[in-house]
Amino acid sequence: MIDVNSGYKSVSSNQEENALQTNMEAAEEIARQLRLRDIGGIIVVDFIDMKLPDNKKRLHEAMETLMRIDRAKHAVLAITKFGLMQITRQRMKPEMTINTQEVCPSCQGTGKISSALILEDEIEKNLSYLAMQKHKGLTVSVHPILYAYLTKGLISKRRRWSWKFGQKIGLSSNNNYHLTEFHFFDSNNEEIRL
Repeated sequence: MIDVNSGYKSVSSNQEENALQTNMEAAEEIARQLRLRDIGGIIVVDFIDMKLPDNKKRLHEAMETLMRIDRAKHAVLAITKFGLMQITRQRMKPEMTINTQEVCPSCQGTGKISSALILEDEIEKNLSYLAMQKHKGLTVSVHPILYAYLTKGLISKRRRWSWKFGQKIGLSSNNNYHLTEFHFFDSNNEEIRL
């Protein structure tokens, strides 16, 4: 949709003549931009309203003349009673389709990830197992969003885990992790494989 406005332009006191002249200038620029940008599809132009049918006809003929030099297939329909002109134009250049998508590493393309509550339970279950194996100085490394969730509040999840397992549980964040990814490290900062 292209909307033509007169702005502050005032060539003469005759409003109809001003509208015609502004519309003619706009038609020239519209035809140029359609070619320049290779715009295709249905283009609706809302010209400034003109009362005289002769002026509407002159504008339509001018637009057809301006569009003649366009090599793309096109059609210019007459101005409706609401002052709208419809132009259909076929694109000249083939549409470029570039695939810019890849499978989400968090959900593997399913569109669903585990909730924070499920992740919290899974981390706690693994911590319980590691504490039973007598691992000390445990640190859980998680995504920053999960880190914020696990450390929020005065009595955070991390603090509750420390009390529950009788040892200080460290928590660190890693921007390179996926939202649902977490890893465990021992006191030597070596990853514990589960």
